[in-house]
Amino acid sequence: MAETKGKFDFAIDRGGTFTDVFARLPDGRERVLKLLSRDPQNYKDAPTEGIRRVLEEETGRVFPREQPVDTSLIGWIRMGTTVATNALLEREGERTALLVTKGFKDLLHIGTQARPKLFDLEVAMPEVLYEEIIEVDERVVLSQDGCQLPRKDAKRIVTGSTGDSLELWKELDLECVEKDLRGVLSRGITCVAVLLLHSYTWSDHEKAVGALARSLGFTQVSLSSEVMPMVRAVPRGYTVCADAYLTPKIRQYLKGFTSGFKGGLKGVDVLFMQSDGGLTPMEQFCGSRAVLSGPAGGVVGYAITSYNQMEKKPVIGFDMGGTSTDVSRYAGQYEHVFEATTAGVTLQAPQLDINTVAAGGGSRLFFRSGMFVVGPESAGAHPGPACYRKGGPLTVTDANLALGRLLPSFFPKIFGPGENEALSLEETMKHFRHLTQEINLFLSSNQSQKVTTNGTKHSQTGMSVEEVAMGFIRVANEAMCRPIRALTQAKGHDTSQHVLACFGGAGGQHACAIARALGMKTVFIHKYSGVLSAYGLALADVVEEVQEPCSLQYDQSCFRELDRRVGQLSKICHDTLCARGFDSGQVTAEVFLHLRYKGTDCALMVTAAGYPSDAKSCRAGDFHSAFTKRYLKEFGFTIPDRTIMVDDIRVRGCGRSGIKSVYKPKNGPGDTKPVTMTKCYFEDGYLETSVFLWEELPFGHSIQGPAIIIDKNSTILVEPCCEAHLTEGGDVCISVGSDPHCAVGTELNTVQLSIFSHRFMSIAEQMGRVLQRTSISTNIKERLDFSCAVFGPDGGLVSNAPHIPVHLGAMQETVQYQIRSLGNELIEGDVILSNHPCAGGSHLPDLTVITPVFRKGVRGPVFFVASRGHHADIGGITPGSMPPHSTSLQQEGAVFMSFKLVTGGVFQEEAVTKALMAPAQYPDCSGTRNLHDNLSDLRAQVAANQRGSQLVGELIDGYGLAVVQAYMGYIQSNAELAVRDMLRDFARRRRQQTGSLEVESEDFMDDGTPIRLRVQINEKEGSAVFDFSGTGTEVWGNCNAPRAITLSALIYCLRCMVGQDIPLNQGCLAPIKVIIPPGSILQPSENAAVVGGNVLTSQRVVDVIFRAFEVCAASQGCMNNISFGSENVGYYETVAGGAGAGPGWSGRSGVHSHMTNTRITDPEILEKRYPVILEQFSLRPGSGGPGKYAGGDGVVRKLLFRNKVVLSVLTERRSTCPYGLQGGEDGAAGLNLLHRADGRVLNLGAKTSISLQPGDMFCLYTPGGGGYGRQEETDLKPQTKRRRLNETFLERGSVFEYRMAQEGV
Repeated sequence: MAETKGKFDFAIDRGGTFTDVFARLPDGRERVLKLLSRDPQNYKDAPTEGIRRVLEEETGRVFPREQPVDTSLIGWIRMGTTVATNALLEREGERTALLVTKGFKDLLHIGTQARPKLFDLEVAMPEVLYEEIIEVDERVVLSQDGCQLPRKDAKRIVTGSTGDSLELWKELDLECVEKDLRGVLSRGITCVAVLLLHSYTWSDHEKAVGALARSLGFTQVSLSSEVMPMVRAVPRGYTVCADAYLTPKIRQYLKGFTSGFKGGLKGVDVLFMQSDGGLTPMEQFCGSRAVLSGPAGGVVGYAITSYNQMEKKPVIGFDMGGTSTDVSRYAGQYEHVFEATTAGVTLQAPQLDINTVAAGGGSRLFFRSGMFVVGPESAGAHPGPACYRKGGPLTVTDANLALGRLLPSFFPKIFGPGENEALSLEETMKHFRHLTQEINLFLSSNQSQKVTTNGTKHSQTGMSVEEVAMGFIRVANEAMCRPIRALTQAKGHDTSQHVLACFGGAGGQHACAIARALGMKTVFIHKYSGVLSAYGLALADVVEEVQEPCSLQYDQSCFRELDRRVGQLSKICHDTLCARGFDSGQVTAEVFLHLRYKGTDCALMVTAAGYPSDAKSCRAGDFHSAFTKRYLKEFGFTIPDRTIMVDDIRVRGCGRSGIKSVYKPKNGPGDTKPVTMTKCYFEDGYLETSVFLWEELPFGHSIQGPAIIIDKNSTILVEPCCEAHLTEGGDVCISVGSDPHCAVGTELNTVQLSIFSHRFMSIAEQMGRVLQRTSISTNIKERLDFSCAVFGPDGGLVSNAPHIPVHLGAMQETVQYQIRSLGNELIEGDVILSNHPCAGGSHLPDLTVITPVFRKGVRGPVFFVASRGHHADIGGITPGSMPPHSTSLQQEGAVFMSFKLVTGGVFQEEAVTKALMAPAQYPDCSGTRNLHDNLSDLRAQVAANQRGSQLVGELIDGYGLAVVQAYMGYIQSNAELAVRDMLRDFARRRRQQTGSLEVESEDFMDDGTPIRLRVQINEKEGSAVFDFSGTGTEVWGNCNAPRAITLSALIYCLRCMVGQDIPLNQGCLAPIKVIIPPGSILQPSENAAVVGGNVLTSQRVVDVIFRAFEVCAASQGCMNNISFGSENVGYYETVAGGAGAGPGWSGRSGVHSHMTNTRITDPEILEKRYPVILEQFSLRPGSGGPGKYAGGDGVVRKLLFRNKVVLSVLTERRSTCPYGLQGGEDGAAGLNLLHRADGRVLNLGAKTSISLQPGDMFCLYTPGGGGYGRQEETDLKPQTKRRRLNETFLERGSVFEYRMAQEGV
């Protein structure tokens, strides 16, 4: 199909700034071309202009710009485009209405209920894509064995595509829907998205609504059951909205594009790249599959070119652009994800796993509180970097220019206001001199108060401009290394065993340094690296994918049905591709099954490639072996006797159509002289550097670093100790030598400070990856309810990941308790287990495992590493160990003070089992109900610590113990400095306003217990005393909060008030003295019950601190802990409410705030797995406090129970309201109602445990947030500033999703 003899073939990547064109000419030659994507003075459409120029220049014929292009010479056109991505980022899609099942109108507004940025009090969230909502009065529910609901009306039973039975509770009322649709149409909205619950398996209602909408004249009708028939209503809903919102934009673009050609491109094969790396015909190209159309071409490009040439070594793709860098991996198969977030919208569609980080050539450079910071803010295309001569800020590009790594004489003169000047080195140096002055001033002013290590003062003499620029480059490189480490190690791969395939305009300047930092030995840069996304389109295949949901077990009894369904889908793929002009020999089909162990959520999309079928497998291959091998590789274990479930069947058909490159390089080795010499700055200062033109290099030629290789579209820096050579294909392959290690001393170097900060965080992150991979429980493996941390020899926190607010700083108390109580008893091979509130614990299910790190020849531990994980059950009076009515610690589960979990390297299984079963000795209590998971997870925590200990050891091997410990101290001082700056700033403002440096506040728990705070600030020192004297006494109940909880809440508040990224460690609390009266609710006695303190009182402490500092109004102040269970099932959730408003913003509705950020279970999963029906989940209008800026609304959540269960409710703010601030009004208090099946309605109060009967319904009304400012100050609704989404929600990919999931705990 790809052979179009005698014609011109075009592959075009239309990016945000540039459009890249790759053309194959009739004689087999190849041409590349780069032009601006927008240049309205000269042409309407960049891809059309690129085609026109090539045809005109190669044929010698005139192709006038104003006339449609003659297509008789064109064979095929393939395109990748950012049209859909840009429309999503700029929110410039088509006006859309959403039709959704009644009771769920705010489902997509609430989403997962987690906020994207943990410490952003404004809770900036992307707007939803629809403009209007129509609630459709229909309801389908899954049939459940043993359901005891007393329903009198006869229900129609239907069978879904998965084989599941469903009950029709409410038939569709099409007349009503028609009336609503006509209303929407009359308001000019012509696009609709339809999302009805459980339509992934039974879609009749959606199809009827779709048919009606089309008959009424809607031009775009997207049904969730057609766009992506996968279970989980929220991501399916986002996907169908994106499809309805973006597809008209794509159609509009295609119409404009085809109109530039004679006959509208009839007879020309036009294909578009989809997010999954496959091409599709122009008319099939739709919004939900188009979002990664641009970057996908680059992945195909490096995968096909680098992997084969590099002896099939796995490859990391590194595509560094202007605002961001894309990182991906290829090892013989494309790595797809089936759910990823772009511009704040979660799309459920196959897409390449491309990880975007906010560090590119245009990333801005900052010096903050003694630290070098790169990004995430970007200079954008306008004004661009300082050197573009348009008044832009300093960026990574400027740093490369200042170091001599970019040569203005080789760049076109397209800069300045008139776009006719060269890059400006003077402008860059002017900015750098100013920044260097600022840095040196900071360094000299901090000499007197420099932190001491081992009693000696350390300082850093002034820095030169070059040292500052080099520092920023090294910090940018380290920021880009972190996602590469995460991407490889997350799946059990060794980062150093990869090749770095570098492409994109800016990557060549950083490739050697990044490869070296990651231990990689080879960098591969393709000859078309500057236009690789376009070249990848020419190499790609046409893909047809079909997928359907499934509920079969993967075993002998279901193979026949599985084979039938796979055969059906394969035939659809084959027939579709043959209809597009492929013959059978060109078509291949690959079968994937979405598999998971029964009772877990970790599903893997598995191919049986390399696992041929046998007598014990289905016809498509041995998926059992494929699944268990991959599960073992990614998670470190398998569950041999557990049933494997098939969630989805997917078939990917490929029509082989990629071209074969016929590049003819220059002849063999000859002596090529550099075109010029220049001076480049490296670690050892300025070095003479040769400059070569890529096109003049013969193959086989080798170049020793330092050197610069330049072509039309990119600049490659070959660093010292590296050697580049040209392959037969004309590509550059660089062998990366090891760095003659630049010694780092113990004196403070601000650049090394930023790099060590990344390194320490990376250790904690890698520990977390090991813990997640090797744990077995849902809580740790899937909900990611854990955190890992590194501590100094004094037990002071150095780094902690992820940032679960309630764990911040709390683990430090645990480690320091062990140092005080065990002291010299700790020896190598010991691992300690602790969870007691008096030993720094938060609540008993959070088990902390601590490993001391020893060093040969050093007495005592040199570091500590620890991991804290939430265990689903550790005994006590209720399953789940979260009783709403406990009155003593013993009722909440097993207690560990300083328990040696490992002694001399031996795991003490017998002793820890005995301790976990010990609660059974207390009245009405049980030992742990899940010993197997407890032991497995504890082993996983030990393994995570082992990894942390090993990484700390490697860091010490590289730099020496004195240096690592010195930088540990400097990082803590850096956090301290940021907090002191914030306190001084607050004190200055406060003194000017009131003349006083003391603030105070109080708030109350629902039982009337006061929490009081008085803060005295020392403006000169930037320190403060937080005094909680006057706080109420310990309570008979479980709202007592251990001291560690108050410290976590305090660190959380300080970080929010600092307002920028700082290392969260012991230094944050160094300027703070905390006074908590013993015997109070915030420092209870040894045996006090504390489970509610962790989840409820922690929120009130935050409210009190923010009230004292007048930061913002109170958020809902509760986590709304709801659990229910029986002998067969147990379920726990926390529910969102309203966020408080603040100066300049209204509170977000339906979101978690402050000390929690847990995701909520999707409605379809909830109803599939538990004996419950979700009748309503929507916002609670009017519950947010009015004000100049209104508080966010709470939510309404109604659960109808199908069987007998025990319901437990642990909530607050049911009698005290969340406060308003500065004249704003209070938010509404929450309410817990029970509607009995017999019609009685009961108020359950804030905390209770109650037995429910089938037909009972629990109705939860969560509190709203307080308002800010007096309402009469404005009659108009204030405009909350609209952020550009591509600045705020730039990151994407599996590494980002993992971090979001971790912070959503």
